[in-house]
Amino acid sequence: MLTDHFRDPRTLDRIQSTAAAPYLDVFADALTKAGYKRTTIQRYLGAAAHLSFWQQSRARLLTELDGSNVGEFKQHLLACKCVGFRRVNELDARGARLFLLHLQKLGVIARATVTPMPSLFVGFCDWMRQYRGTQDTTLNTYRRTILDALKTLGSEPQRFDAAGLRAFVLDRASRHGRCQAKVVITALRALVRYLIATGQCEVGLDASIPTIAGWRLSAMPRYISAADVERVVAACDPTTAVGARDRAILLLLSRLGLRAGDIYALRLHDIDWQQATIQVSGKTRRLVNLPLPQEVGDAILHYLATARPAVKFDYLFLRFATPVGPFAKDSTAVSAIVKSAIHRAGVCAPAHGAHLLRHSAATSLLADGASLESIAVLLRHCSLDTTTHYAKVNFKLLVELARPWPEVSPC
Repeated sequence: MLTDHFRDPRTLDRIQSTAAAPYLDVFADALTKAGYKRTTIQRYLGAAAHLSFWQQSRARLLTELDGSNVGEFKQHLLACKCVGFRRVNELDARGARLFLLHLQKLGVIARATVTPMPSLFVGFCDWMRQYRGTQDTTLNTYRRTILDALKTLGSEPQRFDAAGLRAFVLDRASRHGRCQAKVVITALRALVRYLIATGQCEVGLDASIPTIAGWRLSAMPRYISAADVERVVAACDPTTAVGARDRAILLLLSRLGLRAGDIYALRLHDIDWQQATIQVSGKTRRLVNLPLPQEVGDAILHYLATARPAVKFDYLFLRFATPVGPFAKDSTAVSAIVKSAIHRAGVCAPAHGAHLLRHSAATSLLADGASLESIAVLLRHCSLDTTTHYAKVNFKLLVELARPWPEVSPC
């Protein structure tokens, strides 16, 4: 009820006099269930009423609101002189945006129209998921290039030819650096191979897509020492909710070499406490059971017992920022946790993403005498060639792998 949030009769009357009033009780209930604080809910309710008052002052109905109006309302706040309503930084604009989404869910105003994806791209994504086990994050990376290609080359793949594909790649690659140019080539080649597999274009057309010169696994792996890894983990305070969660995540990254995608995809049922294993799904959606070390298991249990919010989501790790829920399906949140811990620990690192700890785990195991085969199993590499990348930082092992020069007699 609005009376639970506004005790001043004048404020309550002002809010109830707006066209938003009939929807504010339900809006307040939704904000409460989402985990917003009482003071924040009060501000958002005021923002909703303010938005309604502003809309009415323009002689427009509440039902005529759309996404563009929130931007206009934000500009209005910069010089707002509405009697009885006060500006509160970004909170007013944020509350107005949430109220707009709430009205869309209720069907009071029309939902924002979403431009449908081309059927060819939808079919490509479905096929890649089913037959290649491709993750949605990878498909999102491909999307921009493929939509651009379909717009440029046309939506009739039977008309694709080698000259058109090469011209597209050379033009787009020239606009970017080497890494992004490789993404363009990889995405286009994946699309053409899908079209070939489904009989929609000429066989062998993928061979016409040019490549960029490069040497596989030529770079040195970026890692930090085992001592620095311990400092990073110790930088999390397990007596706080955020510290308990972050410490459990860092231990999974540094002890088991998990990827950021593995972390945000973990569910509560993926841990078998009886068998002390954890089930993860890699890039190709292949499920693998990994051993759960005692230290890591204890950290996860501590997080579950003292820090994890009691919400309906079954994801293992949740964000604490309101509204409480799972991490976004990209590496940003997990990498930000690693970056913050590195900064607090005062460690000088060559990189700050989640993959840094994966590389560090591999190089540390190799230095301790673990075989490349066992490291490949832990990291879930499909090819041992990928794992040998880490041998470059172990000079003792390199000496064992190096072969004598044929023209020179050994000393």
